[in-house]
Amino acid sequence: MREYKLQERSSIPRLYQEFASWWPILSSPEEYAEEADFYFTTILGASSHVPVTLLELGSGGGNNASHLKHKLKMSLVDVSPKMLEVSRRLNPECEHILGDMRSIRLGREFDAVFIHDAIMYMTNELDLRRAVETAYVHCKPEGVALFAPDHVKETFRPTTMHGGHDEEQRGLRYLEWNWDPDPSDTSTLCDFAYLLRDEDGNIRCEYDRHIFGLFGRHIWLQILRDVGFQPKSIPFEHSELEPGSCEAFLGLKTGG
Repeated sequence: MREYKLQERSSIPRLYQEFASWWPILSSPEEYAEEADFYFTTILGASSHVPVTLLELGSGGGNNASHLKHKLKMSLVDVSPKMLEVSRRLNPECEHILGDMRSIRLGREFDAVFIHDAIMYMTNELDLRRAVETAYVHCKPEGVALFAPDHVKETFRPTTMHGGHDEEQRGLRYLEWNWDPDPSDTSTLCDFAYLLRDEDGNIRCEYDRHIFGLFGRHIWLQILRDVGFQPKSIPFEHSELEPGSCEAFLGLKTGG
């Protein structure tokens, strides 16, 4: 078991290890307000009662949690110790737990479970199923799980993005390139170039590759159904996205 965990963690991209302290400069928490509101509204609308507790798997630097914590009591799980450190500084009132969404078992249930884009690191159907099973195990009866992948196979398009911010004496700019070298498999590539300016004004360029999973809508719905959820695909609505270009998946847990 010890060897297996080391193998799992070895695949963590550099952004979540040596560059973790740069995360708030790459991706500002303020940028997540609109989508966090969508996630809360979706969870609330799908729940049979007003949810109080939320488990977020793959919580990263805690940007979504920085908004959702004002409405829900949150427990945050991530496989990267350094990203949990970032999130603790941003969300000291939240519970933080080191663990892999494919295997962690907390021995308790929550009104809702949420997996944001960290679900994209599930690059095969077995890992995706394991993550969905973890959500199911931790979801109360009549509770809801929400999964928010960046893409499904039907709507994936190669893209390039750029951004970044300044923070006191440091700054970061990035170029992001999403592309799919083999449309017949279940993964895509996301290549990052980071320009990092340190406190002394020195700038260096670093490269980082992320491997993302990409599954068809029918695979998502089938896995949710097989695990025990009542599944539903919903459009993800955001002012910066073209309508119909992105979707999320709900899993309703019925029974007692």
